[in-house]
Amino acid sequence: MSAHAVDEVWDDWNDAVNMTARELEDWLDTPESRGVGDKSSGGESTGHESGRRIVALLRAKKSELGEDDAAHMRKVVSYVHRHLAQRPDGDVSDTPWRYSLMNWGHDPLKD
Repeated sequence: MSAHAVDEVWDDWNDAVNMTARELEDWLDTPESRGVGDKSSGGESTGHESGRRIVALLRAKKSELGEDDAAHMRKVVSYVHRHLAQRPDGDVSDTPWRYSLMNWGHDPLKD
């Protein structure tokens, strides 16, 4: 069942996450990355925490992914689609909107 769950989200996941593991890992080390999003009790934003998990998912083999991974992948796809629909007007290069998306593995300027 786990493989089936991953198969169901795989194509959408690969469309939504357009950053490599290395690009995302480097991004997560920046002050801009740490400065956006809602903060959990530990001081890390939900998106930043998700970004660390996305890096691990990107580095894993598809056959190693399970049901819990598929659930997170669906969460990422939903977030990216919802957030892209809220694109602000004008240049988004240095905006919290873009930075938040990047924490979730999607750089809208790569499209």
